Amino acid sequence: MAAESELRMVHAEAASLQDDKEGPEISEACRVSKHWDPPSSPHEFSEGGWAGWATAFGAFLVQFCGFGYITSFGVYEDFYTQHYLANETSSAISWIGSTSASLLMLVGLVSGSLHDRGYFYHLIIAGSFLECLSLFMLSLSKSDQYYQIFLSQGLGLGIATGLLYIPSVAIISHHFRQRRTLVMTFVATGSSLGAIIHPIMLNNLLNGPLGFSNGVRISAGLISIFLLTACLCMRTRLDPPATPVNYIAAARKCIHDVPFVLLIIGGFLFQVGFYYPLFFFQLDSIQHGISVHFSFYSLVILNGSNCLGRFTSGFIARFTGVVNLATVAAILCSVLIFGMIGLSSLASVVVPGVIYGYLSGMNVAMAPPLMATLTPDVSELGARMGICFFTAGFGGLIGTPISGALLTSNYTWWIPGLFSGIVSLAAAMTFIIMRHMFLRRRAS
Repeated sequence: MAAESELRMVHAEAASLQDDKEGPEISEACRVSKHWDPPSSPHEFSEGGWAGWATAFGAFLVQFCGFGYITSFGVYEDFYTQHYLANETSSAISWIGSTSASLLMLVGLVSGSLHDRGYFYHLIIAGSFLECLSLFMLSLSKSDQYYQIFLSQGLGLGIATGLLYIPSVAIISHHFRQRRTLVMTFVATGSSLGAIIHPIMLNNLLNGPLGFSNGVRISAGLISIFLLTACLCMRTRLDPPATPVNYIAAARKCIHDVPFVLLIIGGFLFQVGFYYPLFFFQLDSIQHGISVHFSFYSLVILNGSNCLGRFTSGFIARFTGVVNLATVAAILCSVLIFGMIGLSSLASVVVPGVIYGYLSGMNVAMAPPLMATLTPDVSELGARMGICFFTAGFGGLIGTPISGALLTSNYTWWIPGLFSGIVSLAAAMTFIIMRHMFLRRRAS
């Protein structure tokens, strides 16, 4: 263990040492382990390797099981509304999904801080165990027992995915530098692939002969196998920083950063409207007379184009710039939410689903680069990302329950669509002001 610790310390510090100082220090550290060969160059970083790619694959599986499962709640929304929680309002049911989605971001503030202090394995094992336990407990929930479903799927699943999300992304930096963006893109596609596979599987299980309990158990078993594989694959490499980032000091500093404050406000508003299509798209399609079989794949269409949007956003941002692309994507997303008010035919399901999925994928993919662009001091990036995700989590918490309350039991679809569209448009206007302030600051 001592040899491994020294070896990680060499990799973490070698890039920052001056040429005239590196030689003796690296030679001294290399003597710790006789099985380790010194790098050919003082600035060389051992990229990837079996451990690195195994870690990337494990992180991919975590994203598949975590964020990918959370964004598939539209299947549960439809099933609960029409069958399992038929006595509850759409707003009450939406609280289940919005709580889990918001906790994914809110708990990230804690898990990110613990990860910085070296608790990666504790977070991954605890989060994986809690997610598996929550899903198996969900399979034991009885029909019309709202509190049982809320505790297992809303709170349990939300806390579990919050413990897993940030550590599974941050660990990539331990193994990759030159290919870091490429590998993180690969990891991010795990959530998109999960948002495609889970709706197909859940729709066929929940609405098939197996029923809710056995269907959820099969889903939980698959998640358990994948998360166990992820825990066995992922490995840390670098020691935690000697002085962890002070989140309170970083928060006080970013309050005086006007573009970043506007980003926080815009992110909060956008999350209020962002989950409306993801949670209600399938139910909206069924209620408007679209065939049930096709409606089961409406979320698959949306999430499939979402995956494509995430993948291509990096290439487009090279030409447009991160700030410009994020702003335009937010504007167009708000317009598409307004367009969903007119959903009434097969074409009105497919076209808005494909376009909104693609644009929302770009918006999600551009969030971390946008935060990095607006952060003058890179050492504060982790803290600022935690603050952004924390505040955005509250937007995701209240957005869909408000939409569900506006929908009512009469399914008045234009009211929640109008509300979500207006809030998203307000977020887009905030991003426009943010872009103006950022460009003015950079010019000065």
